[in-house]
Amino acid sequence: MTFEAGTPPEAAATDDHVLATWLAEEAGRRLLEVRAEGLEGKELKDAGDAAAHELLVALLAEHRPDDSVLSEEGKDDKARLDADAVWIVDPLDGTREFSEPPRDDWAVHVALWERTPDGEHDGELTAGAVAQPALGETFHTGQPPVVPPSTSARPRIAVSRSRPPAFVQALAEEIDAELVPMGSAGVKVMSVVRDVTDAYVHAGGQYEWDSAAPVAVAQAAGLFTSRIDGSPLLYNQDDVYLPDLIVCRPELAEQILEFVERHGVTSAG
Repeated sequence: MTFEAGTPPEAAATDDHVLATWLAEEAGRRLLEVRAEGLEGKELKDAGDAAAHELLVALLAEHRPDDSVLSEEGKDDKARLDADAVWIVDPLDGTREFSEPPRDDWAVHVALWERTPDGEHDGELTAGAVAQPALGETFHTGQPPVVPPSTSARPRIAVSRSRPPAFVQALAEEIDAELVPMGSAGVKVMSVVRDVTDAYVHAGGQYEWDSAAPVAVAQAAGLFTSRIDGSPLLYNQDDVYLPDLIVCRPELAEQILEFVERHGVTSAG
């Protein structure tokens, strides 16, 4: 089956928020097609990773030819370090969950990093979209989500379904929180946006593409975001390893950071 991307909205030519959203949704549609082809296991995982990556790279080359791209599935071209605009994409976040139909806790991440106007190397995330294709939802910075008041009497913390969350378990016990297992990092961050959870605390290893788009959306929605020690999350770095993060409702940030300062981090989920 040959997938043909649709026509982008006219605004995508000049509006990076619109383009990011359209790219994430097009890749999501491609992934749903791949998922329906009858593949299983590793074959399905590999097909999904490749199809979404190839589509995003091709569409970015067409619609933002002067920008650099950093993708989980592509070669890291260090020319991005001198670029003014870098698209940071995870074509399929939650490959394991994608390969287990009908699970919906997988996502497509598309974020844009831009150099700050003063021309220094530092820059910031300026647009982002996280599509959850099997859920039929896309969260983006063009119309930032409105985070509803928490509907839970106890804090809820999103955690990995596959790695032992020893550190987060200790945090949950201290603040009387409930642990909510789920897949994709992007899905975990969006679970805070959606009031499915109240925080996502991770220190078990990630890369820039795992968090760039989710963090862009979370920041636009008014959530607290930082490294586990409270320092800023930085993107388009020479070393793309970005192993830890906190995304939470602002009222929980002080408790979480204070716990980390007292106990440190030994492992996390």
